[in-house]
Amino acid sequence: MNQLQPIAQSAQGLFAQVLLVLQRLLLPARLDQVLLLIVLVAAAQLTKRFGGPVFYAWMKGLEGRPKWQLRTLILLHKRLAILSFVVLSWTAVAVLTQISPFPSRRYVVTIAATLATAWFVVGLAGRAIRNRFLRRLVTWGAWAYVTLHFLGLIEPTANFLDEFAITLGGFRLSALAVLKALVVTGILFTGARLLSQTATKRIGENEDISPSMRVLAVKFLQIVLYGSAFFIGLKAVGFDLTGIAVFSGAIGVGLGFGLQKVVSNLVSGVIILLDKSVKPGDVISLGETFGWINALGARYVSVVTRDGKEYLIPNEDLITGQVVNWSHSNDFVRLDVFFGTAYADDPHKVRQIAVEACATVKRVLRTRAPVCHVVGFGDSSVDYILRFWISDPTEGLTNIRGAVYLALWDAFKANDISFPFPQREVRLLSHDAHDRAPPLPGD
Repeated sequence: MNQLQPIAQSAQGLFAQVLLVLQRLLLPARLDQVLLLIVLVAAAQLTKRFGGPVFYAWMKGLEGRPKWQLRTLILLHKRLAILSFVVLSWTAVAVLTQISPFPSRRYVVTIAATLATAWFVVGLAGRAIRNRFLRRLVTWGAWAYVTLHFLGLIEPTANFLDEFAITLGGFRLSALAVLKALVVTGILFTGARLLSQTATKRIGENEDISPSMRVLAVKFLQIVLYGSAFFIGLKAVGFDLTGIAVFSGAIGVGLGFGLQKVVSNLVSGVIILLDKSVKPGDVISLGETFGWINALGARYVSVVTRDGKEYLIPNEDLITGQVVNWSHSNDFVRLDVFFGTAYADDPHKVRQIAVEACATVKRVLRTRAPVCHVVGFGDSSVDYILRFWISDPTEGLTNIRGAVYLALWDAFKANDISFPFPQREVRLLSHDAHDRAPPLPGD
């Protein structure tokens, strides 16, 4: 009972303050202001109902506007009712000021207009927080704070929440401290995200920094900003970070054994960024996977193939496995095409026609001329290898090989050069020949 007595006293004090505020707002002399507010709320709802479709149709007709302007208009359309109430209520305050110079004649309307304006501003500012849970937490907390502030209920509400607390040794944790920590941390995380986005854009536009170092700088900056926001938020509301440091150290030892693969991938990711072995945009082959690197993550590398599949390859596999980086030091890639022609065709002429046909393909480089060599004499054909270079492996390898094969087909057909195919001779024996055949062993 002794522990509940302070809570009961603070609750009584808060209840008394709420009654006092209601008495001030609902005085008989101010009932006309309350009726005016009801009319203004109805007018705002009618404005949303009939003006909302017109406003939306006007937005759809806009073209060539920046995205931030369109997003702002969409937010205003969703909050058209409260925006209309803000405009109408402040207009009513201005009219009442002209009618009577006494503040009491517009007290209730002024309070309602102030609260509506604060709620509207908080709602717009909360859209800067992407995380839905965090956005709702910060928005509702800010709404409650501004409401209590303008009604003069901050101090009794804080005293009431501060009584709900638990004590662990020398540390006291109250509901008020938890709410402060959540709101302050949410605001700091939002600021950290905005700073991170701005810095990421600036770093990405700096051509003097290699792509891998850009990714490393962005990751390091994000860790510093979000880590600082978390610990500053805890420190701002009185949490002792010494105990957290000891506790996190103990947890770190346990996680080191249970999450070896995760830690290995994290460390491998840092090594990849530092040694610049792969970077976004590189074309790589790892086992049966061939594609270009879309993004470097903390745990994995995103590789997009030509068929649109996105493979998330652990960083450790890139460190320990054999990776073919087609564009590590430069974008030049040499490709080989094998074909064969009939023995009746002149090999010198075949080589010349093959090189000329290959050079007509759009993606084949002219600065590194194609070459063609005889590589063997097969059972049915003279075998050749045609080698050529490209500088855009991200556009695909199979399609360029196919284009070269088509060019060879057209050129050989125009010059009467044939592609031989294996021929087999089948001899049919007559019945007499079969009878005269010597008997097989065992007959």
